Amino acid sequence: MIFINTCAIRDNAEQRVRTRLHDFKKAKRAKPSLIVGVLGCMAERLKSKLLEEEKLVDIVAGPDSYRDLINLIETVEGGNKAVNVLLSREETYADISPVRLSSNGVTAFISIMRGCDNMCSFCVVPFTRGRERSRDPESILEEAKQLFENGYREVTLLGQNVDSYLWWGGGQKKELDPDTVHKALHHQLPAEEQQRFTTFADLMEMVAGVHPDLQIRFSTSNPRDMTDAVLHVIAKYDNICKYVHLPVQSGNSNVLERMNRGYTREDYIQRIESIRRIIPECGISTDIISGFCGETEEEHRDTLSLMEWAGYDFSYMYKYSERPGTAAEKKFTDDVPEKVKSRRLQEIVDTQRNLSAIRTKRSIGKTFRVLAEGVSKKSDEMLSGRNSQNTVVVFPKANLNPAIMSM
Repeated sequence: MIFINTCAIRDNAEQRVRTRLHDFKKAKRAKPSLIVGVLGCMAERLKSKLLEEEKLVDIVAGPDSYRDLINLIETVEGGNKAVNVLLSREETYADISPVRLSSNGVTAFISIMRGCDNMCSFCVVPFTRGRERSRDPESILEEAKQLFENGYREVTLLGQNVDSYLWWGGGQKKELDPDTVHKALHHQLPAEEQQRFTTFADLMEMVAGVHPDLQIRFSTSNPRDMTDAVLHVIAKYDNICKYVHLPVQSGNSNVLERMNRGYTREDYIQRIESIRRIIPECGISTDIISGFCGETEEEHRDTLSLMEWAGYDFSYMYKYSERPGTAAEKKFTDDVPEKVKSRRLQEIVDTQRNLSAIRTKRSIGKTFRVLAEGVSKKSDEMLSGRNSQNTVVVFPKANLNPAIMSM
């Protein structure tokens, strides 16, 4: 069997999968009994198309179908193709302990929620992963404890929008009215009622309490949902890394409205100001899309000016690629020429390169606490790891105390 796990966020990811599937055709011809399956978000989005267009695909399983894989395999062994792309409103895989085959044995990811409710106009995630649902905090805490006992020293709490994590007595947000959800997330309910809920700030505090030597990171935050309560927890605990990934996507309010991001340029600036005020040494990174539908030169310049104001440590930068089935595809025209998108993206990249150089120079002469994640790619005599601000640091093995090396 060959299973290929997929992403549908960008067209480039899907094209790579198609190329990979083409590579499997020789193996399939040599061994017709070989079962080929496509799993994950691309499988959900394209469904039966994969079976029709890619004749070698036997199984198509969406993000919520992993428990059904045995049945799907049996269906194929019986001579039929198998498809299950049903999206669940409950599935969080809280009781499945992942086997980390490719791990470095030092850092690990813990999924705290699945799906997304934000409905950004450019994004396929709500359609490929389903509605947002949070995982039982006790199962998250237990996984963190097991990882620490097994020698891991850093965990990253993962979710499409971690700041909207909310758990209450086995229930999900969809069962609550929006006003209660808002007040619970912002810790605005009466104390007795607030105790019923576990917010992301509460969850981070719980995980940070597993052990002082267990570092905590998280990703990803949405600017409209990040609360000061989260920032105060980050500031409170030494083992929670002082780093926030806060995707902006665009620095112009009109573009943000077309993207349905739920905040304005001014709102975003206030969030950054709160981070700088509460966690002065915090590292901040972002996501930026160039050439979204209808983007003008002035709107593009607003993105550049916001980047310069924020002084990001680093950014993930992309050209807009229209995704089928999204609101942007239905409502807007992808009217920014490819040449213009590329030129704007290069200006964004150049701006970030300058900002990153400035941030790096500020680190000269400073001492950082770094969790060594492994040997440097360039030299066996060097170790590599990240500091609290998520900056990669390479340093000589010889500088370490032998007692530390043996730990």
